[in-house]
Amino acid sequence: MFKALRKIFSPSPQAPLPAVPAGTRYYVIGDIHGRLDLYNALIGAIEEDDATRPDQDTHIILLGDLVDRGPDSAGVIAATRAWQAKRSVRVLAGNHEEMFLNSFKKPEILRHFLKHGGRETVLSYGLSRKQFNAMNLDELFALMPQLIPQADLDYMRSFEEMIIAGDYLFVHAGIDPALPLDQQKRSDMLWIRDRFLDHEGPLDKVVVHGHTIFNKVMDCGNRIGIDTGAFRSGVLTALVLEDDQRRILQASQIDSGPIEVFQGERA
Repeated sequence: MFKALRKIFSPSPQAPLPAVPAGTRYYVIGDIHGRLDLYNALIGAIEEDDATRPDQDTHIILLGDLVDRGPDSAGVIAATRAWQAKRSVRVLAGNHEEMFLNSFKKPEILRHFLKHGGRETVLSYGLSRKQFNAMNLDELFALMPQLIPQADLDYMRSFEEMIIAGDYLFVHAGIDPALPLDQQKRSDMLWIRDRFLDHEGPLDKVVVHGHTIFNKVMDCGNRIGIDTGAFRSGVLTALVLEDDQRRILQASQIDSGPIEVFQGERA
């Protein structure tokens, strides 16, 4: 009888924690938005962190929105391509890359792009503020193919839509909770907000995403948001995943002070 009672009241075994494949380490970086200074600091922190830990199959994933709003989108693209030549670095498409690419189609799309951070992107490719202010929309539209290297445009077109590693899915904005992963729409993966953010039930994978800004890493169990608003907060975040463990690395600049790097043991 007592054995039966112990069996009834004994705690049920806990479900295993989400994990990346054994022997791997993932550094997942949130929305950079042209903050090359923070990005370079975080690259240095990641390289140092990886070098001081046991050897693993290391991968870096950027969650999209490399461009717009911050001062050096062109520099972020160049730094990513250079890092990719040395490391396993995979890049997801963000809605701002999509707006950038679409801005070459029509002047009115370019106007929309400029209002949402594209002005800073255009300036980062060598156009002065004086030149920019002297141009009308049609003149700028005609100049864009000469100003932006075709290689950069082709590079952004190559960005992926989603990446899966073990129990995790990486995507820019999120997914439609009502659809299986193989039926997700690009528009949702780059733009979705409320239908995804308000969903409290389980998802096929733990979704790590950017796109929506939070004051801190937002771990909701079924999803983890790591866009900490680098272009306005001065904080760029990387989530580190290894086995079933999570850590965070952040490059932070407050009130134009020096850039500092912080590490936390659990997201």
